[in-house]
Amino acid sequence: MKNNIAIIGFMGTGKSTVSRALHEALDMKEIDMDAIIAAEQGMPISKMFEKYGEEHFRKIETQLLQRLSSSENSIISCGGGTVTRAENVRILKSYARIILLTATPETVYSRVKNSTARPVLNGNMTVEYIQSLMQKRAEAYCQAADITVSTDGKTVNQICEEIKAALK
Repeated sequence: MKNNIAIIGFMGTGKSTVSRALHEALDMKEIDMDAIIAAEQGMPISKMFEKYGEEHFRKIETQLLQRLSSSENSIISCGGGTVTRAENVRILKSYARIILLTATPETVYSRVKNSTARPVLNGNMTVEYIQSLMQKRAEAYCQAADITVSTDGKTVNQICEEIKAALK
């Protein structure tokens, strides 16, 4: 297996923030899937969902994961729904250790409530909706994860230290 780490989890669990910090702490390349897709498609993710739908976005996500399989020494920050497709999990597991970041629905809500860049939550920005969506995805997240780290009430540094210890 190549020396890659994939960060998964529900939106607002800290994937991008932790990915950036791990990139510096471990001297690894950082790959933000959503940023790459938005740049390559020439539009924000929310616009893609609106214009083409979630299924179209998920296909693009799978194609990117396949292209990333040649990556080495990289931290891959995945979109919140990436592992809801079994094919994506299979691809990721072939070249990365998968770290699941978790947080309570209340924590997620407090982190994303002012964001308009969360297409799955647009029009449904409530703790209850977040909790129901988290429950729908919980099994996929848990089955994909090699390591699970809660981000509730922790600093980015504490989360990174916990991840580094778990990777040893």
